[in-house]
Amino acid sequence: MKPLPAFPTGDVHDFDFLMGEWDCINRRLKKRLSGSDDWDTFSSRTRCQPHLGGVANVEEAAFERGFSGMALRLFDLQQRRWSIYWVDSRGGVLMPPVHGGFTGDRGLFYGEDTDDGRPVQVQFRWTRQGADRARWEQAFSLDGEHWETNWVMEFTRAK
Repeated sequence: MKPLPAFPTGDVHDFDFLMGEWDCINRRLKKRLSGSDDWDTFSSRTRCQPHLGGVANVEEAAFERGFSGMALRLFDLQQRRWSIYWVDSRGGVLMPPVHGGFTGDRGLFYGEDTDDGRPVQVQFRWTRQGADRARWEQAFSLDGEHWETNWVMEFTRAK
């Protein structure tokens, strides 16, 4: 497997845009890394709050599929990059982090995990789309060269 790219750096204010409440449309690939194009679409509601003077934030999500999840984001002031951790009610296990930051309106974050027993590289891509819209994508790779997007969330600020 090709090594992960250098972790992008960022700024402590990278996720300021995400604070507050959001309505989301989720598209999740039903079977990952199999060449499938069969997607499940469902809604969720998220709320993001800053903590510790902005070096941490917590995003809580309630999915219409009957589970909930939480992202914990921590900004390392010395290394100038974010670590993002995920846990959900389906397993109660803190997943390995991805690391990175934003350049302009695009955020890139990389990490390593397993999927169905296979080691995978993980990529999160964030796109800020003005004050009231954002997009998050998760992609996996078995070789570090070919990436398959397997989850997309379209965020719209809640009224």
